[in-house]
Amino acid sequence: MKLKYLVFFLISTFSFAQNSEFPSTKVDSIVKRIQLPVIPYYQINVLKLGAKGDSVTNNKSFFDKAMSLCKKNNGGTIIVPKGIYKINGPIHFVSNVNLKIEKGAKIKFSDNPKDYLPMVLTSWEGTMLYNYSPLIYAYECSNIAITGEGTIDGEGGNIWKSYKAKEEVGKNRSREMNHNNVALNDREFGEGYFLRPQMIQFFNCKNVLVENIRIENSPFWCLHLLKSQSITIRGISYKSLNYNNDGIDPEYSKNILIENVTFNNGDDNVAVKAGRDHEGRANAATPSENIIIRNCNFKGLHGVVIGSEMSAGVQNVFVENCKTIGYLKRGIYLKTNADRGGFIKNVFVRNIQLDEVEDCLYITANYHGEGSGFQSDISNVHFSDITCNKASESGIVIQGFPNKKIRNISLKNIEIKSAKNALSNENAENVLMTDVFIGKKATVPTAAK
Repeated sequence: MKLKYLVFFLISTFSFAQNSEFPSTKVDSIVKRIQLPVIPYYQINVLKLGAKGDSVTNNKSFFDKAMSLCKKNNGGTIIVPKGIYKINGPIHFVSNVNLKIEKGAKIKFSDNPKDYLPMVLTSWEGTMLYNYSPLIYAYECSNIAITGEGTIDGEGGNIWKSYKAKEEVGKNRSREMNHNNVALNDREFGEGYFLRPQMIQFFNCKNVLVENIRIENSPFWCLHLLKSQSITIRGISYKSLNYNNDGIDPEYSKNILIENVTFNNGDDNVAVKAGRDHEGRANAATPSENIIIRNCNFKGLHGVVIGSEMSAGVQNVFVENCKTIGYLKRGIYLKTNADRGGFIKNVFVRNIQLDEVEDCLYITANYHGEGSGFQSDISNVHFSDITCNKASESGIVIQGFPNKKIRNISLKNIEIKSAKNALSNENAENVLMTDVFIGKKATVPTAAK
């Protein structure tokens, strides 16, 4: 009986080791199924409609008219030439449209919250509700794009920034509604609740492209991919340093390629999410999955994060060939707690170069020590070929629960040159380490004298 168990253990360990290799073939198959938008030939230049890039004129009506003309023509490209275009209110997309912001052009949104009413259906930190419209909002659209070498400025550093200190009542109310399964139509926020809107949100959309633009000064999350699929984000850059200025937040979304992005954010660079608590668990059929992040430059709070709102589950995340261009608090960060439930599985990270961080690789099932009754399942997480110059706190952290252990973690070719705490590994099983160096590499042992 003991021999059978030993054979089974050896076979299982060998199989796990084999499956920890970065699955390039699977990544290629995901990329092939992501479709770029198909945009009709029709074009309209906003200047021809009366818009003025003088930084003073309110161009809201002209952008709305451009979108209406595209809808009438079954789609097209809206051209925004060089200039600064003030817009007092949101841009709402229709299908089959490319918003092309040319080099030297800037769209600068107002920061008057009343301009973003009436409310629209959206999500706020993992809970569906009605709130201020995102500044650029696409709902149930297909074949849409934002391209060009211009800039989108969310003017988030003044009035919107002041909302952070006032959001607690609205935030707590939204979470109570989530936990109590309050009907969606009764979840109205907007004025009086101080929940800041996202800069750009694609909601129930497919075949989306965001390419080469610059995103600055967002009120809240910068680019929110909500219940959407077949998305390409490439060549964009950021300078958005306000509160909660995550760069890219996929939520309940799948088949996403994020590549060649230069981040400079006040919060997470990429934060993969999948709903919060009761509501997220009720949407377990729509996890966030098949997400590729590659050839990016990280700068901000954390590089790549999964969680903490991930109650519908996150799977098949592939991160490769990325590096930092400044300090990060944490390099790769998987976080959940006992309120969330759901799962994180099949995460592959390779060829990452980090400079100075607080913690290099961090996996915790007990984020903030919160919650009870809904522990998450974390398994099959693989790190390889990662270097870090300095971790001012911890090199590698893995934190599970005694009755819900983190499982099947592999670390291969990891070098962290300096760390205050090398390794903290608790309540985890089947952790495989191969060529892991934290601190100065050991050589041959010294001889007795």
